[in-house]
Amino acid sequence: MNQTATTLTFIVPAYNMEEYLERCVSSLLQARDNGDIEVLIVDDGSHDSTPQLADTYERRWPGRVRAIHQPNKGHGGAVNTGIANARGTYVKVVDADDWIDPQSIDTMMATLREQCASDRPVDMVVTNYVYDKVGKRRKHTVNFRHAMRSGEILTWDDLGHFGLAEYILMHALTFRTAVVRESGMVLPEHTFYVDFIYAYQPFTKVRTMLYLDMPFYHYFIGREGQSVQTDVMIRRVEQLILVNHRMVEATPEPGTVPDGLYKYMIHFLAIESSVTSVFLILSRDPENYRKKDQLWADIAAHSPAIGRDVRRKVMSRALNLPGSAGRWIIRHGYTIAERVVGFN
Repeated sequence: MNQTATTLTFIVPAYNMEEYLERCVSSLLQARDNGDIEVLIVDDGSHDSTPQLADTYERRWPGRVRAIHQPNKGHGGAVNTGIANARGTYVKVVDADDWIDPQSIDTMMATLREQCASDRPVDMVVTNYVYDKVGKRRKHTVNFRHAMRSGEILTWDDLGHFGLAEYILMHALTFRTAVVRESGMVLPEHTFYVDFIYAYQPFTKVRTMLYLDMPFYHYFIGREGQSVQTDVMIRRVEQLILVNHRMVEATPEPGTVPDGLYKYMIHFLAIESSVTSVFLILSRDPENYRKKDQLWADIAAHSPAIGRDVRRKVMSRALNLPGSAGRWIIRHGYTIAERVVGFN
């Protein structure tokens, strides 16, 4: 690593991931030339054999894999540690139960090396990701073809229309490391759903981007206790509220950033605010109904302009239908979406 400049650092937050870790790490080093790839395994206070496996992989792939051990800080704390220690010009977070596509990694590395050799390397690379859901033979791939032109260097004002519930998830993102650091992002510790913040706050420092229309990331869904399951999200709804507050704080005022960026961030903030509202409603807890109203009031109190623009979005208006009838519509709509799309 000291002799070869590091193009890409993969950050692998790992907490009790002994069953999945080898599949993940092996996928990150499957490029024909992996001499400029760094894999940081951040063992986040695991109680199983994850720490020993991380050390084993460091010995197996010397100069490619580094194991970092820390007391448990949660997913956000592990990502923070990875960003602080990354040596690569670019950085990508890969959860330990996920993996990288073998047909795409060489294309990605060739693209990043070309950018590293450029006088003006792009700040962000966006790729597709695959929902690898347990028991489903047909895998759903999320792409951004109608919003981004593939293979061209783009600015925020070059972006097209994002769908009602479409946004650039963390799994689609590879950032220039300096951009993440310059954004000042520090993810909250012991908090789930910080991927919303990761895929939001650094954007104010992104000037240029590149979209590669290929399924680079495989997102594993179906592990017991996974944080995206409906019942789990209801129990952790306070963490969604915390994430919402952090996103609101990171939202720029209109006119201070490119119009395309502001438009996208309002779109994404409306989505996260609506997601949080849905699970507050699904809880059937009157106290959570009050918290939902307070969430929207807090956005407006932070910035009347941002609050106005977020509330104008179709999804936001739907989530603020009044009374028990409005809540029934939301619960019924979620049930249909869950059945048709397979959210879980």
